Amino acid sequence: MTSPHKKTVGVLLAAAVLAAVSVLAVAGAGGAFNRGSWRGRTSCAVPALPGVVLDATLVNMGGPMMQGAGGSMSGGMMRLSLDRNTVAAGQVSFLAINAGSVNHELVVLPLPIGQVVGTRAIGADAKIDETGSIGEASSTCGEGSGQGIAPGASSWVTVTLAPGRYEVVCNLAGHYAAGMYAQLTVT
Repeated sequence: MTSPHKKTVGVLLAAAVLAAVSVLAVAGAGGAFNRGSWRGRTSCAVPALPGVVLDATLVNMGGPMMQGAGGSMSGGMMRLSLDRNTVAAGQVSFLAINAGSVNHELVVLPLPIGQVVGTRAIGADAKIDETGSIGEASSTCGEGSGQGIAPGASSWVTVTLAPGRYEVVCNLAGHYAAGMYAQLTVT
């Protein structure tokens, strides 16, 4: 028979092991939650990109996406992070690196005055409306739009940005709702 003390120790030990595994997974992925360059960690040959180059890290923790009750998607925590949040107006190249375990994409959208990132309406297809998109990187090991960036691969897109605020998102079903968005300010 197990004492209550042994059960508590077991639960605490299991929690500590899970926390350590999570930290090691993020570290093994190159610290996906820390800003920094991923250019050397993609399986793709990335050409010299014009203009200011922004590294965008796309990551999910917790395994493959699964459809749950009510059509909701779960796959652990998701995040899209940029290596900087402000750039000068002009030509900007986005290098999107998928450091996760499922396909991702990057879409650049103007952010209307007064709107906060992460608050766009989500449709029945678990996506946001991409009307007005300025550019997309979703072609595995290639430029522009495609069928999604495979895990460990990258994609890129070059756009000309006017001063203003932009929302950079992953718009695969359920990913925006799971937290895959970031704000970019262009001065």
